[in-house]
Amino acid sequence: MVLSEFKQVIVVRIDLKMGRGKIAAQVAHASLSAAEQTKQNFREWYNAWMISGQAKVVVKVASLQELLQVKARALQAPLPVAVVEDRGLTQVPSGTVTCMGIGPAPSSKIDTVTGGLKLL
Repeated sequence: MVLSEFKQVIVVRIDLKMGRGKIAAQVAHASLSAAEQTKQNFREWYNAWMISGQAKVVVKVASLQELLQVKARALQAPLPVAVVEDRGLTQVPSGTVTCMGIGPAPSSKIDTVTGGLKLL
């Protein structure tokens, strides 16, 4: 196993027009939640990612529908997924899906799901 071949991808909805700080907070929620899921269910992937620098890539989608399509492909892969729903205290209504974390997992496995998405 090559340790540098593990990463996490965060998928952010850009249709919500969140501010930079809001996006940063939502990405942090997604990263931590997805990492915890991976730690519980794919411990080897989590450990390899942790000791190899915790690589993260943030990509964008244009809508909730597109995010849910990516989620379905990730779950089918199967990859660990964490969807973030906002509490509605600032910029978006409560329950709004803002982003999603995938992995950490082998880069090649994540790339089959998110490789076509553009960087944020």
